[in-house]
Amino acid sequence: MKKLLVAALLVVGMTTFAQEQVMEQKAPMTTEQKVESQVKRMTKELSLDDKQVQEIRTIVAKEIEMKAAGKADMEARKASGVKLSKEEVKARKAKSQEDEIAMDANMKKILNADQYTKWAQKMQERKEKMEAKRAEKLKVNSVEK
Repeated sequence: MKKLLVAALLVVGMTTFAQEQVMEQKAPMTTEQKVESQVKRMTKELSLDDKQVQEIRTIVAKEIEMKAAGKADMEARKASGVKLSKEEVKARKAKSQEDEIAMDANMKKILNADQYTKWAQKMQERKEKMEAKRAEKLKVNSVEK
C-alpha cells in the first residue's frame, strides 16, 4: 500500500514538474519572430520565390503590428474598465473586414493562381477553426453562468 501511494505521488509530482517546464518555455514571441515564423510557414506551404518572400514579409509585418496595436488598445480598455460602445464594435468589425479584403487583394497580386488558391483555402480553414473555438468558448461561458 505504501509503495502504491509513493508511486502515485511520484507520478503526480513528475507530471506537475513537466507541465511547469512546458509553460516556462512558451515565452511570448517578439514581432520579428512572429513575422519570420509566419513567412517561413507560408514559404513552405506555398513554395514562394525570393521576391514573393520579401513582399509577403512587409505585408505580414504590417498586419502583425496592426494586430498588436489593437490588442494593446483592448487590454488598456479592459484594465481601465471602459467597454466598447456598439458603434465602436461595428467600426472595429468594418475595419477588420476592410483589412481582410486589402490583405486578400495584396496576396492576389503577389501569388500565382495555384499559390493563391492554397493560401485562400488555408485562411478559410483557420477562420473556421477560430469560429469553432469561439463557439466552444461561448458555450462553456454560458454553461458556467
